[in-house]
Amino acid sequence: MNTSERDELIRAALDAQQRAFCPYSNFPVGAALRTASGRIFQGVNVENASFGLTICAERVAASAAVAAGEREFTQIAVVSRTGVSPCGACRQFLAEFNPNLPIVMIDSLNPGDVYETTLTELLPGRFEGPV
Repeated sequence: MNTSERDELIRAALDAQQRAFCPYSNFPVGAALRTASGRIFQGVNVENASFGLTICAERVAASAAVAAGEREFTQIAVVSRTGVSPCGACRQFLAEFNPNLPIVMIDSLNPGDVYETTLTELLPGRFEGPV
């Protein structure tokens, strides 16, 4: 991903983070997912008093893209206060669409602290289901 595309995705993820619903953890996460058509879909973590019902920002963004008819994901940026990587559930969810998805992780307290990797590096041996 070129620098301007990466920066655009980071800005969209930082913007999304501001709308997170996280009254229990107070740990807002924003995500921005680019599709092959060039569209960007934002997501935020949405917590629930029944913690198991909480949904991560990455899955919100991916679900919004799928709902809009997009199926080819080309890159994702995830922003949190510490620059955490996507959880295991999000890794598996995203791998359904692109197991080699480039991922940018950003610490929103220090936006210059950017880490880039791929989904393949974060999720070796992913579950592929029936063929």
